[in-house]
Amino acid sequence: MTRISLTLLAGVAVLSMASATQAADLLIQQPSSPGFIDMGGSSGGWDGAYVGGFAGFGWGTAIDDLGNYDDVDLSGWTVGATVGANFTVAPGFILGAAGDIAWAGIGGFEAPIDYDINWTGSIRGKAGFDGGAFMPYVTGGLAFAGATASEAGDDSTQAHFGWTVGAGVEVAVVDNVSLDLQYRYTDYGTADYDNLGADATFDLNTHAVTGGVNFKF
Repeated sequence: MTRISLTLLAGVAVLSMASATQAADLLIQQPSSPGFIDMGGSSGGWDGAYVGGFAGFGWGTAIDDLGNYDDVDLSGWTVGATVGANFTVAPGFILGAAGDIAWAGIGGFEAPIDYDINWTGSIRGKAGFDGGAFMPYVTGGLAFAGATASEAGDDSTQAHFGWTVGAGVEVAVVDNVSLDLQYRYTDYGTADYDNLGADATFDLNTHAVTGGVNFKF
């Protein structure tokens, strides 16, 4: 799974940089092209606060560090909301902060355990390149989630706290509205589940690919 996460992260980063290079060429060669959305080049067109929504697909693994239960493979959909702000700190260089909260239908079953992630959230920093209508970026920070493990009618719901890292590209479509494609790997750390047939300490990690829309104000 680590190899998969690194491959996806590298792929999104390469795609983002290629998009930014193309956008920069458009700004230089065709500044007045019909239909081109002028985000101000590297002059701070991405500056400001924004809110948005997103949906995507996630997958991962819940691993019992005590060895009482087999690993549970997880997959499913997620949908949520985000809020953040971007600031131009140097020509073409953007720093920002973002937070998100999401409902998660990511789960799996490995007898006798049924494991479900109920919700996720994060508080992250962002660093991006102002490519005009494109902004490729990397992001990382704190992550948290709520999950439930069930066995034969007994269940235990716990909170996890960990970290997340990823990359994405944001594309302006009209004034103050942009589309956001993102990949993130998240290690939510461990939590003790003590109301099951046997004690368990599940170590939770996920991958997620999401698409969303942001509204700047």
